[in-house]
Order: sequence, then structure tokens, then C-alpha cells
Amino acid sequence: MGNEITIPSILPGFMELLPADQMLFNKMLDTIRNTYEKFGFIPLDTPLIEKSEILLAKSGGETEKQIYRFTKGDNDISLRFDLTVPLARYVAQHYNDLTFPFRRYHIGKVYRGERPQKGRFREFYQCDIDIIGNESLSVINEAEILSVIYSTFKALGFDDFTMRINNRKVLNGFFEGLGISDKAGVLRAVDKLDKIGEQQVAKELSELGLDEAAIDGILKFLGTKGSSKHVIESLKAIQTANPMFLQGVEELEKVCGYIGYFGIPGKNFELDLTIARGLDYYTGTIYETVLDKYPGIGSVCSGGRYDSLAGNYTNKKLPGVGISIGLTRLFYQLREAGILGAAKKSTPTRLLIIPMDNTMNDALDISTKVRGNGIPTEVYFNEGKIARKFTYADKLGIPYVIVVGEDEIKSGLFKLKDMATGEQETLKLDDIINKIGNMED
Repeated sequence: MGNEITIPSILPGFMELLPADQMLFNKMLDTIRNTYEKFGFIPLDTPLIEKSEILLAKSGGETEKQIYRFTKGDNDISLRFDLTVPLARYVAQHYNDLTFPFRRYHIGKVYRGERPQKGRFREFYQCDIDIIGNESLSVINEAEILSVIYSTFKALGFDDFTMRINNRKVLNGFFEGLGISDKAGVLRAVDKLDKIGEQQVAKELSELGLDEAAIDGILKFLGTKGSSKHVIESLKAIQTANPMFLQGVEELEKVCGYIGYFGIPGKNFELDLTIARGLDYYTGTIYETVLDKYPGIGSVCSGGRYDSLAGNYTNKKLPGVGISIGLTRLFYQLREAGILGAAKKSTPTRLLIIPMDNTMNDALDISTKVRGNGIPTEVYFNEGKIARKFTYADKLGIPYVIVVGEDEIKSGLFKLKDMATGEQETLKLDDIINKIGNMED
């Protein structure tokens, strides 16, 4: 019997890209990283595998069902399902070595045993930033987060996006004022307003035991629209002495006051009282960002303020604010919607050097010099017809090619072929380096 061949395949729910798409994905990832660093966020990387007791200290229900958990020897271990729980563990563990406020970003893969379906992933990249305070954290940080989101999506090439903001204290305080005990249940129902509409939300609220007056009050409250100034004035006009509500309105007003100083245009943000963020975790400002032309994609960046990051691992009060971009899902949806355009390059190489006859050593010397100037370069080593070598450059999207023959070595002049236009220029090597070095990616 001959060797049996195993058919190559991967599990559903995992994204694997061909080179051109991987180049696009990496460019998006690098753009996000560079923007985060411009705001002074510090890189962090934590292990993919954590002790199960750490990851499950707070979670239960859905999270526990989705977690990848296994034993190896005596260790009960799990794959991280987000980047926030590892951050909480990290800050509690290294508290004495960190400087607060601790501003960190983390770009890494996380794992969830989701039911496989189109656009849902079991392994995906998250791009997170968080600012963690020691005992206290100014509301101005919550406005700065909006500036980071704005700068990130502008850098990714988007103009038409809306950062929607709300405050959990406003929501919880309003529900408390109505005498609602199951605030979490109401929040979960309200969070579905965009997806299922008012009638269904009203039905769910009714099933939670709310009477018609309370339901009408909630839906009217959530329907408050307009400029941030108008929304805040409407909130101030609500007759309530609930201290949580009043504090939430004050925080929203402060955040909106600072936004202008961060240079964010009014068209890119709005106060939206329907934003609830289902997690009980958030305690203040909450964020969701949508691409205006592609509302079907849903929120592309979300997060919020929380009062106690590491309450499961330390008695210290560590308030924070943070956001997350689910990059794998975002990339997948942008690609499916045709927003990314055709990927043009399948390699970082900008210059292909083709040696002729006995010029291999010279070609290698030239490649070393060009690379030394920061230009990704490769030498074509395989034998074969010259046409095949140019086809190689064309298929990979390499923008420039030079052929190195004995005449070129003697004269010091090389024909630089622009693969996009087919035009050729005769130049010295230093001029080639300057030309390619100044080109944009």
C-alpha cells in the first residue's frame, strides 16, 4: 500500500488568509498598533493559556460554556477568551511594578467555542486599549478614548463613522427611578433595540414584569435624539432625584465638553441613550462605533468605563476605561462587503533583482546595499526564461525589477522596470534606492 494522504483542512471558525489578504490584514493591524502608540499606550502581551481558576474567577454561564478548557498533567488550564481578564490578573500581579495611570494596548488572539456560522470566529484577534487608575481615574480619560477611536478609524481610511456614547449611570439611575429591580434584565432587552425593534423590546420588558407605564416611559426616554446639547438638556429636564442618574448626566456633559478639544468633528459622534452594552461590568461611559455606510456590520469598536478591574484578584480599587476592536471579524466583514478593494500585493518585496550569466555575486552585493536602505528586496535564484522571472514579479505584485548583467555591472547603470506601467528608466543604483525608498506602500 502506498502512503495514505490526509486531506488538508482546518476547523470551521478559524480564519486563514492567502498572502495578498494577509498583507492587507497586517497593514490594518499595524495601523491600529501605530495609532495606539501615538497616544502613549504601552504594549502588553500575556500568555494564550491561563490557569482556569484565573479565567473563571468571575465568569459563568455563556462564557464558561464557550471556554476551551483542558488538563495537562496536574494543571487545569484554559485558552483566554478576551484580553480584559488577563489584564486584570496582570495588573493585580504586577501592581507594585507598574506606574499608574497604566495605559496599555494589547493586540492578540483570543478563543471562544462559538457555534460556527458565517462571520463568527472561534479564534480571532482583538485590539484593546485600557487606561487603569489607582483608586481614581478622571472622566477626561473617557473623552480621550473617543479621540483614539476617531484617530484609528481615520487612519484605517474611514471618514463616515459614528461613535455612539452613553452612560450606564444614566440608564441604571433612570431604571431605579422607575422602581425597576431587575436592571440587568432590562439592560439586556434594551441592548437589542437596534436588532429586534421597539415592539419586541416592549414584549421582553413586559415578560420581565414591567407595567405599561414603565415600558412607555423607557421607550420614550430611549427615543431622545438630537445634538449632544439637546440630549443633555432633555436628560436634565427629567424630574428625578436619583443620585446615580444625576451623576451620569454630569459625566456625559463633561465628556461631551472635552470632545471638542480633542479635535473630533461633531458628525463623528452622538449621544445615543439606546446604547446599553449587555455586560454588567460597565459602570460609566459606554461606547459603540458603527460605519455609517455599512450599518449591517454592527459595532466595529466598543467598550466603556468600569469601577473595579481586578476585584477578583486584589482588594485595591482599580477603575479603568477601555475599548476593543475585533479585527478578525471586522476584516472578514469589510472583505465580504467589498470595502477593502482588491489586494494588489502578495509580498512586502519592493524590488526584484534578476541576475544574468555570472553576476550572482554582484546581484547579492546589490541586494544587501538596497536592503541596508530599508527597502524589502529579493533576488531571483531559479534558472529559467527571463519571461518567467518577470511573471513571478507580476503575480506577487512586486512594483520594480532590475536585471543585473555584465554590462550593467561595468557601467553602473541599471534599467529599472516599473511593473505597473511597463516603463523603464536607466538609473544609477543610488537613484534607484532614492526612488523606491520614497514610494508609498
